[in-house]
Amino acid sequence: MSSLRRQRTGWYFYDWANSAFSTTVVTVFLGPYLASVAKHAAGADGNIHPFGFSIDPGSWFPFMVSFSVLLQVFVLPMVGAIADRSTNKRSILGVLAYGGAISTTLLFFLRVDTGNYLFGGFFFVLANVLFGASVVVYNSFLPELSSEADRDKVSSRGWAVGYLGGGLLLLMNLLYYKASNDGIDGLSSTEQLAIRTILASAGIWWATFTIIPLVALRSLRSQHFVEGHAGHEGGMGAAFKQLWRTLQHMLGYRQTLIFLCAYLLYNDAVQTVLTMASVYGQEELHLGLDTLTTAILMVQFVAIPGSILFERLASRIGTRNAIMTALVCWTLVLVITYAWVSTEAHFYILAALIAIVMGGTQALSRSYFSRMIPDGKEAEYFSLYEISDKGTSWIGPLAFGVALDLTHSYRTAILSLIVFFLAGMVLLVRVKRR
Repeated sequence: MSSLRRQRTGWYFYDWANSAFSTTVVTVFLGPYLASVAKHAAGADGNIHPFGFSIDPGSWFPFMVSFSVLLQVFVLPMVGAIADRSTNKRSILGVLAYGGAISTTLLFFLRVDTGNYLFGGFFFVLANVLFGASVVVYNSFLPELSSEADRDKVSSRGWAVGYLGGGLLLLMNLLYYKASNDGIDGLSSTEQLAIRTILASAGIWWATFTIIPLVALRSLRSQHFVEGHAGHEGGMGAAFKQLWRTLQHMLGYRQTLIFLCAYLLYNDAVQTVLTMASVYGQEELHLGLDTLTTAILMVQFVAIPGSILFERLASRIGTRNAIMTALVCWTLVLVITYAWVSTEAHFYILAALIAIVMGGTQALSRSYFSRMIPDGKEAEYFSLYEISDKGTSWIGPLAFGVALDLTHSYRTAILSLIVFFLAGMVLLVRVKRR
């Protein structure tokens, strides 16, 4: 196997490793479970009161998602600046990945009977910040591992491998959860232990398979970048200065800036739909956790051919037009969810529709953006991009949580996300990549 092929394979496997966090923790199990923990701690008015605020228990998880990304707004650009100046991005990737994996594993100690929703919120926020930071470094390898001509293909294969890895762990967790379901209404102690074990399994999976990219990857461009800037001051102060220069420099890349703004809007809605899907199914449609897990498991595997489908569509009509097609489909999905989805069968159909467009939206957006980054600024630019990547959206969950808090209607809350897709499409139409 050639060196480039070996590095690409290792790069794919980091998506395999970290997708366990996205699927098992963020998308399926933690949202409903953390809502149950928060409900157990609710006061006489039915709300929880963290730090003196009165909050609907169902809003606690989306608010934690939003808060974690608010932190990422400050943390991720710094990580990107440091990574671009480092001779060894691989080591930075390892530190961030293992920090996130350990934080995820500690969710095993989150218990319903203690009502300690603050504990769950803290370790989820920590894990999500470290997850986002690690993906910044991971994404910055893409221009090093692919030419512009095969960028869509490499990016799409990375997402496909991630869907497969996340789906396999989710399948095993689904079988384990079903075997642990004792048929008692509510979360029994047996089911609670199963969910806690499942949450920990995502951290263990993440840590185990991160070994593959750490062995395979090298940091060729970062090494060249640093050698070419010998004599510059190092450390955190230099990273801040480099970040400030990048933000100023980005103003000169108008098309890149417009696309980034469009992406932050539409992908915020994509991530909110994926993050809140299981909570919506449980609270609005009153579906069991086994049904929710089965549906989202199906999404993982259907998304694989969906990624390939949109990669081929992009080769025919262009990457930007393929993304636009996916966004139109997302808008229709939200309308269908609001107006029609009301049964278990409907939820499965909805999941299939989401799966088809999900992979194409994410893979093509990453490859399109990577073509618009100045050489030597990969990690810094991807740090801004990652503000709205897998599981790290913030405006969408905030809007969803506020809409839910005001209306107490999950249907209205999910419909409110349409504005993000429409605004994203308006900006995307204006993008003409140089």
